[in-house]
Amino acid sequence: MAELRNCSFCGKRILPGTGMLYVRKTGQTMDFCSSKCRKNLVELKRVPGRTGWTGKSRKAKK
Repeated sequence: MAELRNCSFCGKRILPGTGMLYVRKTGQTMDFCSSKCRKNLVELKRVPGRTGWTGKSRKAKK
């Protein structure tokens, strides 16, 4: 059975067969639930804790 994964940017659960996997040149793998999360982390280099709509930001504020 496939396992549930968490998005590397927002922390949302990713169901098996959905989302996308990004592999850096160093071999580090990152899972993303949407292209919005991938663009924010990879292309725009945003920090998840400072982005208001992410789950990681909501947890940091508590």
